[in-house]
Amino acid sequence: MSIELLSPAGTREALIAAVQNGADAVYLGTQMLNARAGAGNFDRDALRWAADYAHERGARIHVTVNTMVKESESGLLEEVAEQMAFAGVDAAIVQDLGVAKALRAMLPGLQLHASTQMAVHNRQGVRFAKAAGFDRVVLARELTFEEIAACAAEGIEIEAFAHGALCVSCSGQCMFSSLVGGRSGNRGQCAQPCRLPYRLEGPWTTWPTWRRRGCAA
Repeated sequence: MSIELLSPAGTREALIAAVQNGADAVYLGTQMLNARAGAGNFDRDALRWAADYAHERGARIHVTVNTMVKESESGLLEEVAEQMAFAGVDAAIVQDLGVAKALRAMLPGLQLHASTQMAVHNRQGVRFAKAAGFDRVVLARELTFEEIAACAAEGIEIEAFAHGALCVSCSGQCMFSSLVGGRSGNRGQCAQPCRLPYRLEGPWTTWPTWRRRGCAA
């Protein structure tokens, strides 16, 4: 069994640092349809440069296409697919099953990774992803070591977060930021309101209300 060290890169400088410091692969986003909306991200030519730079040094490039895509955005998805084909990237990280099906049809040679946003958190979910044609499952970030080990026994590549932001809810299932600030985590815009201090007010005999403090929507 081989272990791949995978690092995010929101800019050229971050990609260079990741590859030069031993990353086996780098994941990054294009200018659209990815949950890394706060990163610098890569346009068509920059994505080609990133793939060339990584491949020349033995590293792989995984592109995040991991938001829920609206029907009206099908043209954007085709544009992202064209950019990935032009750059010659190695894999796409996907949340939306419809996106996975579309990419499989447009780029049959491209590896598909089930994003952590799909909230795959047990062996049954891993089996489903495998049957759906995914090459790798990026597990939900809330799993224990024992749960990760059980998923790894299902005969498909497994990816787990070792460092980074950890959802205190369930990856891909939380609507908190969308409801309180209009910034959806499933669209790459989570404001992380779950990390702010709250207090419960009012008598227990009434419906509890939550007072939000310091949340900049």
